[in-house]
This record gives sequence, structure tokens and C-alpha cells, in this order.
Amino acid sequence: MIDHIVSIYRRLLAHVPYDTHRYLFDRFSLTNRLSGLIGPRGTGKTTLILQFIKEYLSVDACIYVSMDLIYFTNHSLFDFVKELYEVQGIRYFFLDEVHKYPAWNQELKNIYDSYPDIWIVFSGSSSIDLVYGMYDLSRRGVLFHLTGMSFREYLLFKGIASLPPLSLQELFKNRVDLETQVAAIPGIRGHFKDYLDHGYYPFFMEDVETYNQKLFRIIEKTIFEDISQFYKLKTENLYYFKRILSYIATIPPGALNRNSIARNIGLDYKTIQYYLSILEETGLVTLLSREKSQSAILKSTEKIYLENPNLYSAIAEETGYSANIGSIRELFIITMLKNSGHSVFYSPVGDLVCDGTYLEIGGKHKTQNQITKAPGPAYIVKDDILYGSKKEIPLLLFGFLY
Repeated sequence: MIDHIVSIYRRLLAHVPYDTHRYLFDRFSLTNRLSGLIGPRGTGKTTLILQFIKEYLSVDACIYVSMDLIYFTNHSLFDFVKELYEVQGIRYFFLDEVHKYPAWNQELKNIYDSYPDIWIVFSGSSSIDLVYGMYDLSRRGVLFHLTGMSFREYLLFKGIASLPPLSLQELFKNRVDLETQVAAIPGIRGHFKDYLDHGYYPFFMEDVETYNQKLFRIIEKTIFEDISQFYKLKTENLYYFKRILSYIATIPPGALNRNSIARNIGLDYKTIQYYLSILEETGLVTLLSREKSQSAILKSTEKIYLENPNLYSAIAEETGYSANIGSIRELFIITMLKNSGHSVFYSPVGDLVCDGTYLEIGGKHKTQNQITKAPGPAYIVKDDILYGSKKEIPLLLFGFLY
């Protein structure tokens, strides 16, 4: 059976694409002997691992295996590592879907301590299992987080344009060159609309027509596998999560709060509060807090969104309701800022505040009225424009932050 696992590894390695990389590829390293790679389902973790092996390591010194194989129902991970270490000289173990293996964190700890000359990379989509499981491994290992694709990456993977990322300060102060380069791309506004609809997950490269179906399956697997297994919830309760997501997808964030969700879903406030925290931990919703006196301790949730713009399209297609364009615009900015390492908060002046800068988001006719009393630097972020001004920034430029 181990020979079969090795054959699967070699076959996957032979077919992995390597002409384009996710943004995290150049930052990923084996400086630590124990590393974790986590992120939502479908973001390309397996591809990144295989690319890394193929480009930086000796293929014969490595093994990649998915821990949900039937083999591991009757064999321990420790014995698997021992066999490959002693017989085949494997020193680099890449363990995918590691949260599918019972007591994985304790066994990794034992392996790490028993074999001082091996490197272990574990990965998985159930971030709750992995993050909680990492507590016991915190002094031994490091975590890498892989998010969904930026608009810049979408253009790169589609072969449309190859442009470098821009820092947030460069975007605010020195974006003229980027505006010129982006505006010169034929059909760029159409590409941006496509990205908002189906460009956040790399599997758009496989088939756009079935993209939303695949994305909705990710939603269901997250609810009925990850949430069900980790939180031990009954099946009848799990359907409320789908109803909550459907409701969020159709209501503007300013009109959305825990009370309105509880009222429309038919659950009490405390249950909704608990379910929303679960959806946030599993990467299906974004809960945006209001910044108060620069203290994270005083944060309170003010706005509720789905986790990324593509979820709106997938749920809208499934339910038949129209997604709210205002929610999608705001969430695009929030997602790009968070994924590039910035903290974002809801603001009563404008829509958002990030690093002391206030942002009001809307269509091309949005005025500056709502940022005139901003206590710091402020900009109008407009959809459907390619060139900004001193106080205006094209919405799509935030897609070049990573």
C-alpha cells in the first residue's frame, strides 16, 4: 500500500502546473522543521506544496500524502513515517488534509521529537481544527495562511497581464503608473466583473460554467463536514447555517445585524451570535468591527458580510435571489486589505477605516459628502472608473495589493 501512495505522489507531481504561482509561494519556506499551511478549501494549497517540492527539493527525498486515505484507518501516521524514513530515506513529509487523522497534533509532536532530521509540512482546509490543534505545537512550528486570489493574480493566471503588487501607501499616494497600465489592458472592466463573479478560487481555470456549483459544494462540505465534526452539531441544526448565508447574501450590510437575522431565520439572538462566530471561524462570513479608541478589546461587530465576493454569486445562483452590489463592492475592499495584512474596521465616517485612512465606497456617481468630516485622510473608492483623482481611487486597483 505504501508503494501505491508513492505512485499517487509521483503522478500528482508529474501533472502539477508550475508556470504560475500563488502569492504565498515565494514566502513559503522550510526554515522550521514543522510548518502548517492552512486556508479555505479550493485556494490551491495542494498545488503550492507540489510546486514547492518540484522546484526546490529532491523528489526522492519527499513524500506527499492526503491523510484521508483509507490506509490510515488501519495504520498509524507514526509507523508510516518510520517505514519511509528507514526504508526509502524520506526526509520531507508533506501531509495534506491532516485534520482528517485523529489526534494528528499529538502524533506530529511525537514524530517531530523522535526524528530530529526530518521536515514536516501539514496542511488542510478545516482551519478551526488546524488552528486549535496548533496550540500544542506552537513552540515547534509555524503557520502559513493561504487566502483566495487577488484580482492581480486572476489576471496573471488568465494570461491577461503580469503586474507587480502595490503597497497600500503606494496606492494612496503614487498610483498613476498603475492606473495607466491597468487602463491599457483591453476589456479590463469586464475582467474585473468576471473576477468578482468567479475569480477568487484558482479552480476557475478548470471550468467557469461549473464554478458556482463547485463553490456551493465547498460551502456544503464546510457546513456538513467541518462544522458538524468539530462542533458536534445535529444535522437538523446545520441547515440553519445555509439559511443564514442565504439571508446575508441578499441584504445590504448596513441593514444587516444579529437581531434581523434572528428574526428572519427564527432562532434566538444568542444562537445566531454563536452560529455567526462559527461561520467566521470556518471562513464563510466576515464580521467587521468598529474601531473604538484604537483598542481591539473594545471592538464590537457592526457589519456582516459573506467571506468573499464569489460567495454572493454562488448563493444567488442557488437561491434565485439577486446579490447586493453594495455588499460586493465593500467586501472586495475588505478582502483585499485583510489578505494583504491590514486591519480593517467599520467607520461611521465613510464605510471603512484602514491604517487611519477613511474610505467611502460606491459607484461612479458617488460624491465626497460622506468623507468631508473625516478626522484623517479620506478617499472615495469608485466602481466603473479607471482613473482617479486626488480624492478618488478606482475600486479595482485594490485588487493589486497582493
